[in-house]
Amino acid sequence: MKMFKAIALFGFKKSSKPFKDYYSKWFKTLKNVHLPQLRHAMSSSSTAGPILLASHVEVMHRHFLNYYEALDLAAANDVAQVLFPDWRNPLEKPFLWLGDLHPYLFINLLRSFLNDSESESEPEFDPEIFDKQQNWHVVMAWKSPSKKLTTRVDQIECGLRLMVPALVARARDAQAAFVEKVAVEWGRFEGKKEEMKGVVAEAAAAEMEELVGVFVDANRLRRSVLSDILSVTDVYQAAVFLEGLAQFLVGLRNRELVRQFEKCCLEL
Repeated sequence: MKMFKAIALFGFKKSSKPFKDYYSKWFKTLKNVHLPQLRHAMSSSSTAGPILLASHVEVMHRHFLNYYEALDLAAANDVAQVLFPDWRNPLEKPFLWLGDLHPYLFINLLRSFLNDSESESEPEFDPEIFDKQQNWHVVMAWKSPSKKLTTRVDQIECGLRLMVPALVARARDAQAAFVEKVAVEWGRFEGKKEEMKGVVAEAAAAEMEELVGVFVDANRLRRSVLSDILSVTDVYQAAVFLEGLAQFLVGLRNRELVRQFEKCCLEL
């Protein structure tokens, strides 16, 4: 990993606007605007509720897609700041894969709802739910998932088992090619500094191009998995899923949780 970072940092143009600034703004909008609005729509029991909820599900989905599109643009300009995001906190970093959330996280979150549906008995109708302004359809969203949904989840997971190792292999091969190129030329020039500058720069440029490609393809996979999940779920399931995903991201930036995590690391 350190070798990858060295390649990415070597002689590459730095972005004039750090991506962490964009992420900070994007995250605040997610936390303070889209998540509260989605929750409000989820609690609505009016006749227009499903239409309102569908619109907020779409807005939340678009917010995530905009983020991944911005990541692609940032990678094309300076892949180091997104592929190796030092600005991420210690609680976020374990969940990162090739610069952002591992796509398995989306599937694991979805599986948690499916597993809950298998382990829980169907609840009886409770009038108090409506007194608490909770939508019965939202409460029941994951109680009886369709066969189509579970089959599609299996297919998505199968695809991930093929795509994830392939992307990791491409990143590994990029590192190996860089090391091989520099090692061969190092012997030929006997490590002379001036001659080696051009060699390393040329090798780094070639591998940087491949790393950008790997990162963009990893983002494409994340977008695809997220969109596939939302395409096979109904509006209530999609809302509960997106609420869980957004809350997970918010939780990773909870200052108290980060402090406790850092304290645990120090004790270990």
